[in-house]
Amino acid sequence: MKIEVPIWEKVNLTLPEAAALFNIGINQIRDMTNIKGCDFVLFNGTRRLIKREKFKEYLNNLNTL
Repeated sequence: MKIEVPIWEKVNLTLPEAAALFNIGINQIRDMTNIKGCDFVLFNGTRRLIKREKFKEYLNNLNTL
């Protein structure tokens, strides 16, 4: 039995999940995670996961993308 967690309750999101939840393109999010000192990305090997709450805070402090 596989348990499905709603996207808005997940702690970490894949790039497609983050793009869908925050209505931002995957390439834009990937570019944002390439910034040195980015604290909302978690690397699991080569896979990037977005820390949902940290990313939300980051977006709230931006004026433009």
